[in-house]
Amino acid sequence: MVLGASENPTRYSFLATIKLLQKGIEVVPIGLRKGSIQGIEILTGQPKIENVHTVTLYLRAELQQPLYNYLISLHPSRIIFNPGTENTELERLAQQNGIETTNACTIVMLSIGDY
Repeated sequence: MVLGASENPTRYSFLATIKLLQKGIEVVPIGLRKGSIQGIEILTGQPKIENVHTVTLYLRAELQQPLYNYLISLHPSRIIFNPGTENTELERLAQQNGIETTNACTIVMLSIGDY
């Protein structure tokens, strides 16, 4: 799941979504505005999604706070805090709920085979 997805091709969330798709990884993009990325609809709000392995964040910390309960309710295996999204409060909450957290760049992780 890419949280903070944008159909703007200059945004890192767009590039990460493309890279994930190129690697054959199923992606659910969620953004502040509707749109699409390579034909995949960008969802808005807090849609019910099952079997979320990884949440890769592209929202700055102050925009994450209203989503804490939602993110925890998804029970992802991990949350990746991309540069500019670091949030010690959400990291702590996630870890308390058994969710691995990583401060890294999803695009770099995919490029070096460390995703």
